[in-house]
Amino acid sequence: MDALFQPLVAATGASPDQLKLIFCLLVSYPLGSVFVRVPSPALKHAFNIAVTLFYLLAMLNLANGALQLLASSLATYFIAANVKTSSMPWIVFVVVMGHLTVNHIIRALFEFSYETVEITGPQMVLTMKLTTYAWNVFDGRRPIDELDKWQKEKRIAQTPSLLSFLGYVCYFPGILVGPYLEFADYMSLVEGTVFKSVKAEDMKNSGLVPKGRKRVAYRKLITGLAFLGTFVVFGGSYNYGNATKDWFTEYNILYRIAIFQFYGFIERTKYYAIWTLTEGAAIITGLGFTGYGPSGETRWKGAANVQILSIEVPPNLKVLLDSWNMKTNVWLRECVYKRVTPKGKKPGFRSSMITFATSAFWHGISGGYYLAFTMGGFVQTIGRLCRSNIRPLFLPATYVATRDAPPPPQTTAKIAYDVIGTVCTVLLLNYMAAPFMLLSLKDSFLGWANLQYYGIVMTVAAFAFFYGPGTSILKKMQAQRVKKAGGVPVQANGVVKTPGPQVQTLPPLDVAAQRFEKKVA
Repeated sequence: MDALFQPLVAATGASPDQLKLIFCLLVSYPLGSVFVRVPSPALKHAFNIAVTLFYLLAMLNLANGALQLLASSLATYFIAANVKTSSMPWIVFVVVMGHLTVNHIIRALFEFSYETVEITGPQMVLTMKLTTYAWNVFDGRRPIDELDKWQKEKRIAQTPSLLSFLGYVCYFPGILVGPYLEFADYMSLVEGTVFKSVKAEDMKNSGLVPKGRKRVAYRKLITGLAFLGTFVVFGGSYNYGNATKDWFTEYNILYRIAIFQFYGFIERTKYYAIWTLTEGAAIITGLGFTGYGPSGETRWKGAANVQILSIEVPPNLKVLLDSWNMKTNVWLRECVYKRVTPKGKKPGFRSSMITFATSAFWHGISGGYYLAFTMGGFVQTIGRLCRSNIRPLFLPATYVATRDAPPPPQTTAKIAYDVIGTVCTVLLLNYMAAPFMLLSLKDSFLGWANLQYYGIVMTVAAFAFFYGPGTSILKKMQAQRVKKAGGVPVQANGVVKTPGPQVQTLPPLDVAAQRFEKKVA
């Protein structure tokens, strides 16, 4: 197959592996239209397996890697079926994560370029699938009243056939770079039950799938290709690696910080391209259907792995983190964070640290990953403290932020707060993301040094303020505003309770720095 891509290699300068990967993602679109017309679930399982083998063997020359994926999958299937104790999911976790880590080490030892497609990419997706499958089987053996909403929806009460399990493993739009999905969602897709709420007049292809999916999917295709083109044109010249070059320090610090934000956007375009292309391919098969919009149109948001606008113009850090690598966030929350928390207790420092470590090992062994995640933990805490202590001062004193509450009024002060918050969030995003791209600790610290450690300065200043007199001052200001507005503050257990937003007491520094409400990827 390599010879077919040589003209494109010469024209674009991209590696053959990169071009073959993109080709696989693009060909998944017409194959998705074939998939929805396959007449039975069993044949759909076989179709997934056949397409995946074509990608791994014929296109990417990953015969050895395909055998490794099969070995991990079969091991998981038989462990889940035959080990009946509560340790079963952890056995699967150790087996598949250990296997992935070995391959990460091999990749590092042989210094494989990230332009080379090898098995760790598909294996990362498979690791999420297999560990989730094990927990879903475990939940299927537990009393239903012990399960939360997600666990009830995804539980597997009976061991599936080997064919359906391998069809799930080999779901072809997501086999290479995602999206990851749970077994229950896969089966509802191949059996068509995901569309049971669809109006009869909205069904196409003899009742196979709802209308509207192609329109949404091909918009994703165009968007993904636009981001891919952006990265191809600008990625070689505008990237975080420039911050490690001697010439970078010849510019004044304000220019360096400003251009660094543009580098960050260009770096992210390759992820936007890949994830948007795979989302569209998944939608073509029918995955991601989420009901109807306000105008009666079908909606397809269930296969999304990224919310681009919420990353590039984030109102706060929580929204940003929730919008990046969304499927991995779900996996970390449901299969790690919740599972390591003792029954009857709330997640705390231990749960957070295990989740951070899992995310780091899942990504690889490069020091930059660990530096990025550590920085992310502190930055996440700052965002939470700002939202709890500063944001209420820019809202009406008696405004209560609940799930069903209307948005707060957009006063000039509130708009200014939001703008400043967005700017600070973007600055910190690019600062903490740089090690994730630069990978080595040496380059990471050199890049940070050439930016005069502005992210560290912002973080330390914020912690000094909140753990100094700042929090006490902000509490008093909020209490005064509520009292002036007619509310009566009630002091109980160190918490100021008012008709407006509650101002929480500051947690200990080590807990605040590591507390992990949902996920980090």
